[in-house]
Amino acid sequence: MTLINRPEYLKQLKSWHGQTELVKIITGVRRCGKSMLLTLFQNHLLADGIKKEQIHAINFEDDENEKYTDRKVLHNHILDCLVPDKMNYVFLDEIQIVQDWQKAVNSLRLRPNIDIYLTGSNAYMFSGELATLLGGRYIEIKMQPLSFKEYVDGKNTINESKQAINLQEEYDHYIRESGFPQTLFMNGNRQMINDYLMNSVYLNTIQKDIIRRYKIKDTIRLENIIRYMFDNIGNETSLRGIEAGLRQDGRKATVKTIDIYLQGLLDSYLMYKCPRYDLKGKKLLHSECKYYAADMGLRTALLGRENTDLGYMLENVVYLELLRRGYNVTVGKVKKKTVKGEPPKIIEVDFAAVKPGGNPEYYQVSWTVMGNEETYKREIMSLEEIKDNYPKYLLTMDFGSAMHKGIKRVNVLDWLLGKE
Repeated sequence: MTLINRPEYLKQLKSWHGQTELVKIITGVRRCGKSMLLTLFQNHLLADGIKKEQIHAINFEDDENEKYTDRKVLHNHILDCLVPDKMNYVFLDEIQIVQDWQKAVNSLRLRPNIDIYLTGSNAYMFSGELATLLGGRYIEIKMQPLSFKEYVDGKNTINESKQAINLQEEYDHYIRESGFPQTLFMNGNRQMINDYLMNSVYLNTIQKDIIRRYKIKDTIRLENIIRYMFDNIGNETSLRGIEAGLRQDGRKATVKTIDIYLQGLLDSYLMYKCPRYDLKGKKLLHSECKYYAADMGLRTALLGRENTDLGYMLENVVYLELLRRGYNVTVGKVKKKTVKGEPPKIIEVDFAAVKPGGNPEYYQVSWTVMGNEETYKREIMSLEEIKDNYPKYLLTMDFGSAMHKGIKRVNVLDWLLGKE
């Protein structure tokens, strides 16, 4: 099968190559391409002169490898396979299936001729004993399904196409068919794609990473909460707000239950939590936050409808892209001055984004502002209230770019492709 290139993730793996004191752990939602990334990296090693016998790979989802899910059997098997006096590269795929895997991995890590790479599909693998055994001795590479650029490039690779493409049409396909790499090989067959997303991604994830983990018996209530959250991406909410929304829809759940199930969604990387941030007071606000889905095609398949909430979906796509680019992302809150005697109005910046050690950037996302002066003024209002001189962007589907009062309007598809 053709491999879909994941250049940014591959670059990260290459940068840690040879640092054997650190375990490299690739995390992300199931089927986002972690195994494919390991294969790409193994191909890089082979092209770089590493011999095949120095590479040891085990995928724990393969039933043939079930015997290695015993950590002691796994540990001894790896030691038996090592090529003496050579660097050995160990790839363990879906390592969380191995009970007490941390003990085996930490012991292997102590060998000077072993370079270890792992993948995992849930965040709770980082809890408990891992923090003790591998604390400070691992790096995490957070992986997502294909970005829009990877999606476009991947389709061109599969189709061997050099023709000009219609970016708007490709974006429409992207949010309907998903960025999960396997779907690119389904030739746009919507039934096949939806079946794959619902079974191999969604049901597989909630059964293995949520229901089994939290011992959930009321699966209908769980699915009600999941659908509600996917239906309300980009809306500020709290646990009590979610409870009220479910009750209004005739689907009851306690705050405690919602909290547990929502943590399962976050730990399995099906959803992401974006906190609010007071841009003037420089502090996080904990009362409410926004949630975004891991993939728009998965959301479309789950909710069973298309081309609705396009503005929120675009906002979701931008949020995920900022995460891919290494930003810490929050929802910005800023006070707007009002007429004398009235309290200040709190307005929102869609995203305040900052890289570790870097300066902030501000992003407002709107489907379109062309031909509607009121919409344009509303969208830039919050950006105008930010008085620092750091970059401020208005991302829209409108063609072209323009600069006004220090705010740069950019075509969002060009931005997603890295052209702006």
